[in-house]
Amino acid sequence: TATPDHTFPATSARVQARLGMTRGVAFDLQAVCSGFVFALATADNFIKAGQAKTALVIGAETFSRILDWQDRGTCVLFGDGAGAVVLKAGEGQGTPADRGILSTHLHSDGRHYDLLYVDGGPSSTKTTGFVRMKGNEVFRHAVVNMAEVVGEALSANGLQPGDIDWVVPHQANIRILDGTAKKLSIPKDRMVVTVDRHANTSAASIPLALAEAVNDQRIKPGQLILLEAMGGGFTWGACLARF
Repeated sequence: TATPDHTFPATSARVQARLGMTRGVAFDLQAVCSGFVFALATADNFIKAGQAKTALVIGAETFSRILDWQDRGTCVLFGDGAGAVVLKAGEGQGTPADRGILSTHLHSDGRHYDLLYVDGGPSSTKTTGFVRMKGNEVFRHAVVNMAEVVGEALSANGLQPGDIDWVVPHQANIRILDGTAKKLSIPKDRMVVTVDRHANTSAASIPLALAEAVNDQRIKPGQLILLEAMGGGFTWGACLARF
């Protein structure tokens, strides 16, 4: 999450307590809109390293608390939401036929932090601040970066775009979704889109979209799905998984 309940303790610690979970570890991870993909990669690596057997990964945001309602360039784009997945250790053959996460790919480039940021914080201004964004510049970087990281994920697994059953992208805005689909030559009818109903819910957008596509049975067991996101920082990443 980029919008925690408190500066500390971590929101995850409070969730852990409410769920009655007395064992294991709980911590927050902040990569804004890429946060869910970054958290999946972290949980996946914990499991593959033998340090965890089960992980609850949550993306949750209340962006309505950090919006400038006089700025039409941002206030109409973002929403509040939460979603989660459970990852469990299992046996596999180390091939794309395995179910579960096949690979994750993460990137960041701090040179562009001022294209999408919040203009406040407890250490810098003693305020919460508001979202500030240079939309056209974000669009340009988003399409290029997400197309590249998707290509990286496919190449690492010896796959082509046509092998993907569903793309579940971060629901930034429809222009970025369309631009990414076009650049990757992926039909838009194989892309899960919920931004028209949920808006951009940052780290919550991918699990919300995934839940909708699973619940309406578009995504079925055994299908190959690709999750991809880009957020402020910039941060961006992709996760290839067999559902």
